[in-house]
Amino acid sequence: MPERKDSLSDYTIATTIAMPFAAVIERVRAALAEEGFGVLTEIDVAATMKAKLGLDVSPQLILGACNPPLAHQALTIEPSAGVLLPCNVVVREVDAGHALVEALDPDSMVTVSGSEALRPVAAQARARLMRAIDSLV
Repeated sequence: MPERKDSLSDYTIATTIAMPFAAVIERVRAALAEEGFGVLTEIDVAATMKAKLGLDVSPQLILGACNPPLAHQALTIEPSAGVLLPCNVVVREVDAGHALVEALDPDSMVTVSGSEALRPVAAQARARLMRAIDSLV
């Protein structure tokens, strides 16, 4: 069973897992799918830094996760919420045997937009992301 260290900042939901980076990526994709999220975008930060700046950085992948029904609800309530979508989920290598999984807390949509009407949608998205992250251990 992977070891887990939890942390919640003011704007993220995160856990560190005692598994190699590549293995964690596959588990994250499966956990997101289980909660109804598809991955719309994928940014390989290490490859981008190497190609654009010639820098070698630790492996890091940004997954743009979207749950279409929740995204539709958010956009119906607040059309400008699109700038806050998709939900970014980051997998970052901490060392050879540990990876950090971190997601933007959907509650930040309410804070940033000032729209209290988004609170129920953000709460649903947050619950799904928390379950996905919880399932990694």
